[in-house]
Amino acid sequence: MTYEVWLPFRTDDLEGLPEGLNYRFWDGDQDFPGDPGECAFYVVPYMKGGDVAVRPMADLRSVRVVQTLSAGIDHVEPGLGLLPDGVQLCNARGVHDASTAELVLTLILSSLRGIPDFVRAQDRGEWGGGFRPALADKSVLIVGYGAVGAAVEDRLAPFELARVARVARSARDTSRGPVHPVTALPELLPEADVVVLITPLTEQTRGLAGAEFLGRMKDGALLVNAARGAVVDTKALLGELESGRLRAALDVTDPEPLPPGHPLWHAPGVLISPHVGGPTSAFFPRAKRLLVDQLNRFVNREPLRNVVITTGA
Repeated sequence: MTYEVWLPFRTDDLEGLPEGLNYRFWDGDQDFPGDPGECAFYVVPYMKGGDVAVRPMADLRSVRVVQTLSAGIDHVEPGLGLLPDGVQLCNARGVHDASTAELVLTLILSSLRGIPDFVRAQDRGEWGGGFRPALADKSVLIVGYGAVGAAVEDRLAPFELARVARVARSARDTSRGPVHPVTALPELLPEADVVVLITPLTEQTRGLAGAEFLGRMKDGALLVNAARGAVVDTKALLGELESGRLRAALDVTDPEPLPPGHPLWHAPGVLISPHVGGPTSAFFPRAKRLLVDQLNRFVNREPLRNVVITTGA
């Protein structure tokens, strides 16, 4: 039996693909490349939204693997109930670590050093200095200490921080120090100058950074969201921004895309980037390596990497 694979990359761009599979290119176009019922390995188009990701899933009668190209899986979760039992959903853990960690560092430094103000002054042809906070000697709290969270800490290491605290769903030890459970947030938040959100969006993390969470942050602290927009309560954040008590750097928002006229656009102390943590030149070689490895594992009946859900289990 020849298995059919739907890929959002042309096979000419993927060295090392196993033979014996029928590859079809689909990157979210209106027309499917073939009968979805024949697809055994479905690679979800990248950055095309949940509607595109889920569209073929009701008809994937023969599918065995659904592979996302993002670390988050919330965009495909609505379609999981449409799949047969036993389908493995794999995410792209490791593919976006470098890109997302770079952006987190960029957002932190840009916000602290006032880069948006300098850009606006340049547009006006004005020369203005001023005293700005440095990242050195600050305490940083990373909420969601997985692969990306660890990559963020790697890039923070040279900046002479006072402290890095780490939070994940459950406690554990790492070579850099302890990872605290989510229940420790009330004690950790008041000590942090910078709070980085890099957690997946789940029912447990939806609205995590709400009024109580934000209220425990110290005056003048910076909230960086590189997770999902809905991890933050937008109304509560707006209240803190408009009062001038907190600042924020947001790569993701709720709603997203942020519509024209939304008060977040012009809230004081906020820097917004349009969900660009992952799509950089670093994405393609890492995504291609992951797909080639996964497909070779699939053909050779070896355990797949990054299995996060098996339907019907």
